[in-house]
Amino acid sequence: MNKLEYFTPNDIPKEIQIYEAKVKQLGVGKSGKVGILDLELQKDSTGKTVVTRQFSQVPLQFQRVLYPENSLPEMAYLYVMSPSGGILQGDRYRIDVLLKNKAIAHMTTQGATSIYSMNTNFASQIVNITVDENCYLEYIPDQIIPHKNSRYYQKVNLNVHNNSTLIYSEILTSGRVAMGESFEYDICYLRTHCKNQDKKIRFIENEKIEPKKQRLGNFGILGKYSIVGTVYILTRKEDVIELENTIIKNIRNTDVVSVGMSILPDESGIVIRILGNKTDSIFDVVFKTLEITRKKILGASFTKIRKN
Repeated sequence: MNKLEYFTPNDIPKEIQIYEAKVKQLGVGKSGKVGILDLELQKDSTGKTVVTRQFSQVPLQFQRVLYPENSLPEMAYLYVMSPSGGILQGDRYRIDVLLKNKAIAHMTTQGATSIYSMNTNFASQIVNITVDENCYLEYIPDQIIPHKNSRYYQKVNLNVHNNSTLIYSEILTSGRVAMGESFEYDICYLRTHCKNQDKKIRFIENEKIEPKKQRLGNFGILGKYSIVGTVYILTRKEDVIELENTIIKNIRNTDVVSVGMSILPDESGIVIRILGNKTDSIFDVVFKTLEITRKKILGASFTKIRKN
């Protein structure tokens, strides 16, 4: 699996393509510059969700499956890891996750995804998630931190059966604020496509931020905030309205976050947008949303046992 096309998105935007250039240190496609994580999860004969297929290529790997939830002892927890600690110029990553046979799982990362400073080329990641009928997945990675002069493109393909549930979140920060960096990266382009089992489009979203070309403080962009979080809830159509009403009752704007939500086309799910200046405040909303959704769909509690 070392063909570069396999790791590289086939729809790289022109705003990213302009940075295409030779990497002198360790070129694009070289060993250590392409990472893959390929996982299949199913319920076994005891009802526990287990990994039935796995393949990884450094710098991507995952920790062994854990089962920390007392309310859902059959739920698999998986942690995506990278020994490099972040994504470098010329890196091409690909993650493939498939849930089948009523699997239920929670996936996250070992920590924040740092996009390191670049003087040539760009970095990209493909994420393909397939949730087959009657499965349930929470995919809640930690925040993306783009460093000064970094360029990053992420293509996420979500394939979710109409009778399954996926909670998928993204959090994009302004950079290494503790190091005095805020909106000093070149570009961060996040593209998300979602389809059902019949390949019918459920939604398409593009999020492009070019701090050096945009006035992000303007009203209608980020305003007074520096961090943007997004939660997508894809679930059964008959559960969407009630779920949205419950979320509205329990999640409101405060002096630290601004929250808005909409129902996706054809009532196939919900999208929630969160603006704030502290990552913890954004995660509070993400976790509350997850707690409400898990209770509604699985009838179980969420204890926030994610990283120890």
